[in-house]
Amino acid sequence: MISGNYGPKKRGGLRHWIIMVVGRSPKNGAEIMDTIEEMNLGWWRPSPGSVYPMLNEMVQSGTLSKRDDGRYEITEKAKAEIDWSFGFTRRKVSTPEEVLREFDSLVSYLEDMKSAKKVELAMFKEQLESIIDRIHAVME
Repeated sequence: MISGNYGPKKRGGLRHWIIMVVGRSPKNGAEIMDTIEEMNLGWWRPSPGSVYPMLNEMVQSGTLSKRDDGRYEITEKAKAEIDWSFGFTRRKVSTPEEVLREFDSLVSYLEDMKSAKKVELAMFKEQLESIIDRIHAVME
């Protein structure tokens, strides 16, 4: 697991992770770190020394707001400003061609993960089979 403080260039990547995580649902700093670690299957966990200063900067800039319960949430300003095309999209996919391109990209990603032996995909077999079954049902 990689952790630690990062320079300004690398911290931009952490900012995107935080936006993606908090954009799904409000979270506190520890929950953000846990979620990022889960999402990349334990390969990287940002440190508190990186996350909390970034959260403070994002609150000061108006990208996030801190709720009374200590959780952070994305602001309308962030929704209007953020380019979600950095891989974790929120853009509209409106045509079958766009959906298929997105599927193709995601399958390529899984193939790369498997071939690089970074992740043993067998643990996700049931989920993958369920998705395949759903796709088959759409094709009928």
